[in-house]
Amino acid sequence: MKGIILAGGLGTRLYPLTHATNKHLLPVYNRPMIFYPVKTLVSAGVTEILIVTSGPHAGHFLRVLKNGKELGVAHLEYAYQEKPDGGIADALLLAEDFADKGPITVILGDNTTDANIASIVKKFKSGAMIFLKKISERGLLKRFGVAVFDENNPQKIKKIEEKPKNPQSQYVATGLYIYDKFVFDHIRACRPSNRGEIEITDVNNLYLKKGALNWEELKGFWSDAGTVETLYKANAFWAGKGGI
Repeated sequence: MKGIILAGGLGTRLYPLTHATNKHLLPVYNRPMIFYPVKTLVSAGVTEILIVTSGPHAGHFLRVLKNGKELGVAHLEYAYQEKPDGGIADALLLAEDFADKGPITVILGDNTTDANIASIVKKFKSGAMIFLKKISERGLLKRFGVAVFDENNPQKIKKIEEKPKNPQSQYVATGLYIYDKFVFDHIRACRPSNRGEIEITDVNNLYLKKGALNWEELKGFWSDAGTVETLYKANAFWAGKGGI
């Protein structure tokens, strides 16, 4: 299993902080944000990692992460997304050669969680696994892909809606996924959304249509850190925990 951290974009929701550096290098308590998804992967036994980045501060990652050895990474590579607003799935497509026809665990670079997914990574065989989190703040629900469940089977996902105006559940896609080798074919089958992005939600829905999508609820703490509010929330939690 190889790991992909998607750390591109321009971080516009965190301006003016991200005028200085890439969003994923901003501090969360006493570590750069990118250390948290690296820790999630390494703790799951995933130590071959590709970081996909973009924008004017991409070179800053080399100074911070170096070769990854200090964080337990056995092999670290970087890829550059030339279109920083191309979407998550567009960025993931750059990992095809790195994946080398094997399964991958994918995590967004602004995700911070203390969940341990090692057993799920170890059991993964095929298809796609998405990690959901139940959140209560209705305003936050509209920022994510939200699961719509079967009325007759509350464990069965019917579809995932991207940033819905009227969310039909409280379960959001966290930005942590496991995919088999066919994910890149599914990405190529997707068309850009109204936002001009290739949406990872569309990729997940393709797996769903094929009966190949599974899900787990992410245990413990989880928060993205992509807005001023969630960056503060992540900082407060990890300060109370004493860091990673």
